[in-house]
Amino acid sequence: MAEQSGTSKITVRTTCPYCGVGCGVNAKPDMRGGAEISGDGDHPANFGRLCSKGSALGETFEPSSRLLHPQIDGANVSWDTALDHVASELARIRETHGPEAIAFYLSGQLLTEDYYVANKLAKGFIGTPNVDTNSRLCMASSVAGHKRAFGADVVPGCYEDLDQADVVVLVGSNTAWCHPILYQRIQKARQNRGTKVINIDPRRTATSEGADLQLSLLSGSDTCLWNGLLVWLADHHLLDLEYIAIHTDGYESALALARERAGTISRVALHTGLTPEEIRSFYQLWSSSERVVSCYSQGVNQAIQGTDKVNAIINCHLATGRISKPGCGPFSLTGQPNAMGGREVGGLANMLAAHMGFSHSERDIVRRFWNAPNLVTGEGLKAVEMFDAIDSGKIKALWVIGTNPAVSLPRADAMRAAMAKLEFFAVSEVVASNDTMRAAKVRLPAHGWGEKDGTVTNSERRISRQRKFLKPAGSSQPDWWILSQVAKRLGWGGSFAYRKPGDIFREHAALSGFENSGQRVFNIAGLASVNDAAYDALEPRQWPVTSIDRDTDRAFADGRFATPSGRARFIAVARMLDRPVSNDDRPMLLNTGRIRDQWHTMTRTGLVPRLASHISEPFVEIHPVDAAAVNIEDGALAQIATQHGVAIVRARVTDAMAPGTLFAPIHWSDDNSSQARIGALVHSAVDAISGQPDLKATPARLSAVEANYFGFFLTRTNSMPLDSMSLEGADVAYWSRAAIANASLTTFAVKGSFTDCTRIADAILGAGQQLSLVDDKTGILRAACVNDGSIDAVLFISTAKDLQPTQWLKELFSRQTHTEAERRAVLAGRSPEGAVDHGPIVCVCHQVGVNRIVKTISDGCRSTDEIGKACAAGTNCGSCLPELNRMILSTKARLFPAL
Repeated sequence: MAEQSGTSKITVRTTCPYCGVGCGVNAKPDMRGGAEISGDGDHPANFGRLCSKGSALGETFEPSSRLLHPQIDGANVSWDTALDHVASELARIRETHGPEAIAFYLSGQLLTEDYYVANKLAKGFIGTPNVDTNSRLCMASSVAGHKRAFGADVVPGCYEDLDQADVVVLVGSNTAWCHPILYQRIQKARQNRGTKVINIDPRRTATSEGADLQLSLLSGSDTCLWNGLLVWLADHHLLDLEYIAIHTDGYESALALARERAGTISRVALHTGLTPEEIRSFYQLWSSSERVVSCYSQGVNQAIQGTDKVNAIINCHLATGRISKPGCGPFSLTGQPNAMGGREVGGLANMLAAHMGFSHSERDIVRRFWNAPNLVTGEGLKAVEMFDAIDSGKIKALWVIGTNPAVSLPRADAMRAAMAKLEFFAVSEVVASNDTMRAAKVRLPAHGWGEKDGTVTNSERRISRQRKFLKPAGSSQPDWWILSQVAKRLGWGGSFAYRKPGDIFREHAALSGFENSGQRVFNIAGLASVNDAAYDALEPRQWPVTSIDRDTDRAFADGRFATPSGRARFIAVARMLDRPVSNDDRPMLLNTGRIRDQWHTMTRTGLVPRLASHISEPFVEIHPVDAAAVNIEDGALAQIATQHGVAIVRARVTDAMAPGTLFAPIHWSDDNSSQARIGALVHSAVDAISGQPDLKATPARLSAVEANYFGFFLTRTNSMPLDSMSLEGADVAYWSRAAIANASLTTFAVKGSFTDCTRIADAILGAGQQLSLVDDKTGILRAACVNDGSIDAVLFISTAKDLQPTQWLKELFSRQTHTEAERRAVLAGRSPEGAVDHGPIVCVCHQVGVNRIVKTISDGCRSTDEIGKACAAGTNCGSCLPELNRMILSTKARLFPAL
């Protein structure tokens, strides 16, 4: 597929920029700066299906949010001025303090070509090893586990294994929400083939709805459970002794330690909190099934024992030979679209490009291939260490590319304070503002999705093209170009004379095969000679690709691994538990993660109204026992406090949580909430092997937040953050903001008197004819601002903590004029006669509300398929299917108790 100029209506095949599934996307420019988006039916990752986020990609092209020109100290400057400044500052700091005083912090959102140039410049020419990526926060433990077991960072299997497995185990992964296309693939196999699904997670999540066995084990006890399985396999003579003897090393010591530390089912039950019957059911199902895939994600990786957890899972697959065969293997579900591509080019601080390390021979290969004058001699600082070194003054210069560490890093408040100490701080970004950008002296506008051109690699090692189909916004440029221009100004232009992404890709591919006689598994040398036309037309390929016409679906299928002996390694895992010790001051454990329809810090998904229609506010999930202990009701405000920070969010009281645990999503920032940056609460504990932070078990304290009045504010313009307003005597305890169609929604809570609420109304409604209903006896205030017949703002305040705008009220803003009856209805707080309110949105893709779904069930729909035919809910990405199933059960129980 040739490059598109952005002025053509030709449909362009590209790749989704969200999770590691790597779905193919068809984008057809709409000639208005956006594009029509659909799934690519020919792409083997998704076969045309897209999740709610991918389906909404066409709604993320918001020019007003973009950084359009280079800036220094907030002032627009030319590219030459900005690049000269960046180069001179890097040169000054390198000369004054040494190359290790310079750091780069990269992102799994970058394309492989961007990543490659950044690592080549930093590690080969500037000479700093301090290059790491936000993939450290999600994939580092998986990388370390792969390298320990296989000798290389290789995912052995492919997505087809999910179709062919008899059993799929999901470990520490809310797959239904975080990898919904793969989850639906698993559910299809469950329906068509009878595949059994086991979900291992301390929380009951949407994923649990589609599981045949839910194992709600104690947080941090995964290693014990899997070591117990290894012992069970041995004791019941279910090992593949021939495979162990021919293809592995270290089995005896791994089994001996597992037997010592985990041992019997009763001991596993004691440590995991599971019943012996649950454990026995899991072990029997896993061991009796010929084809088993064990998928794991952040619940495994983001732990102080994350690498050991990975190896405990891999040990069981090696012990039974259930690896690199159809329907078999351990499978790491990657968080970001190009986390694997970044690892291929050395994006992590503990590796060089092309999966090479820092041995003398590997360094020599890279040095000679790059003709690198200053190739680093060893590993750099990993993400958390890097920002600690900024805080201590060891690192003086930082270049952040494509990520928002002021929100996402552990101890985010301390990290943000550290960035303020830098002598030089540059950010390459798409958006004009985020929490990290506000601290940067130099801001460089980069291409966004739709403007980028290059490749990404998904969770199954599949390289796909990301093709541009839009004209770049403003004077934005590709990340690889920005980096190459800085390299040129530093005197290395000859080594960075790239004309287009294909030039970089060919060099990357050639390096992977350079002096590679088969000992390095990552090898795409078969693509090193593709010309520009072939690169533009490149179809999805799984590496290794050693010749142009051959790639590999399952790695290690011949039983030969990337270790010096050619044999996989069992890893003896000593520690059974990784739960931190609770204390009286912080007796609970805070678990963090994602929600269904948002991505990272919402700089992109936060622009899309329908993606906020299911969950629009930050929240914390709490077990009823814990909520009752501190007098918190569902929907009220809760404060989470840790050693490192405080957050105030909505409470969701649910028995899906285990007592003593909390769950809060990571997406909110200072741009859209008063105090909901959950990264600021997370402790700094990391896995000692991988350096990956523990984002799943921070000791925390829970308390109620006093609030007398609750409200929401709808306006056609971006609403002002309430805590920035000077309102004498009004204490705004909480606010959060979300986009809705043609308007902005701010929800808030006030600790104060009803008079304070009237002050808020006077301050925020703005100019125009103000209509209001104020009843201080009942504590109700409803007001609207009308201009030329148009309702431009609506404010509701009451004592009801669950006060939320109805869908009818939101839809008022889709029109420019309103009737007198509609204005009266606003003040009355109910929809006018004849108006239909479908209730809170359940299906984001088709904007189907709960009331409409309940009606279809009461009208006779008894399955999700029937609901889909009646109202389209659940017929696109399928992310809402677990919720639809719950609604079927609850509605049937209420309306048809005899059934």
